[in-house]
Order: sequence, then structure tokens, then C-alpha cells
Amino acid sequence: MSAIRNIRMLARYNKWANNMLLDAIAALPLDEVIKKRAAAFGGMSFALAHVAIVDQIWRAHLLGKDHGFKSRTTDSPDSLAALTEKLNESGDWYIQYADSMTEPLLNEKLSFLFVDGGAGEMTRGDILIHVFNHKTFHRGHIGDMFYQSGFRPPSIDLPVYLRDAFNESELG
Repeated sequence: MSAIRNIRMLARYNKWANNMLLDAIAALPLDEVIKKRAAAFGGMSFALAHVAIVDQIWRAHLLGKDHGFKSRTTDSPDSLAALTEKLNESGDWYIQYADSMTEPLLNEKLSFLFVDGGAGEMTRGDILIHVFNHKTFHRGHIGDMFYQSGFRPPSIDLPVYLRDAFNESELG
């Protein structure tokens, strides 16, 4: 099992899990989606907005560009439709990016500035693993918000993806 295969698989898992969660959120009453909570980032839409912002920040780091963000959060998240569009586009971009990786590229160290201005350095592979792991972390927060609302979140664990949706031949 190679690092390239795992990065490509995780990129696809990431998009699949996001889509499963976004579909489940879309089926909730809107007031549950936008409700302010004593939870990660203050509610479902706020957590989704955070994930979308962080995706854009790390994408900029991978491309060696300025992301322009001064915060990893927002006080006024986009609509669920807009967040879904952003996360779908980002998921597609990360799949395409992962598919372009080679071992030397995965191991290339990149220097960047964190949102707080601190200096950072990570390999492309470590950045990609962080991006995918970061979303897993926040999908868990959102899953808890489902339970707080009296609803059950979708089953989006990696083994479920591997059983139900993974296609090894897509990895090239």
C-alpha cells in the first residue's frame, strides 16, 4: 500500500463523506442547520463554513498563493446551498490534486504563514492528510449536533466508504 494510493483514496473518501453529510443536513429542518449551539463553531452551518474556509487556506498553501483570510471562522456563514457548492468544488479539486501527486511531490516541504501570522512548514503529503483529517474531526462535531437535534447522522466511517463506494480502479 503506497502513500500515493492512500492520499488518492482519502481524497475520494473525504468527498464521499462530505456529500453523505451534506445530503443528510439538507434533509433536516432549516432551523436545526442554522441554530446557534454550544458546539464546535456555534452550530452546523458555522462548522461547515469553517471547513470550507480551511479548505481554501490549505489549497492556497499548496499552490503557493496568498489565501487572504484573517480568520478560520465567520460570523455569517453562507447558505447551505452555497456551502455545499464550495465543499463539492473543493472536494473535486483535492481529488484532482491528489491524483497529480508523485512520491517526490508528496515529500516536498512547503513554507507558509498560518492565519495568525506564524511561520509553518509541512510536506505536501502532510498537508493533504491534515486537510482530510481536519474534516473528519468536524464531521464528528456535526454528527453530535444531529443527535442534539433528535436526528441520526449518516454512517460515514472509512470502512463504510470502503464497503459501499470505494473503487480501487479510480486511483490510477
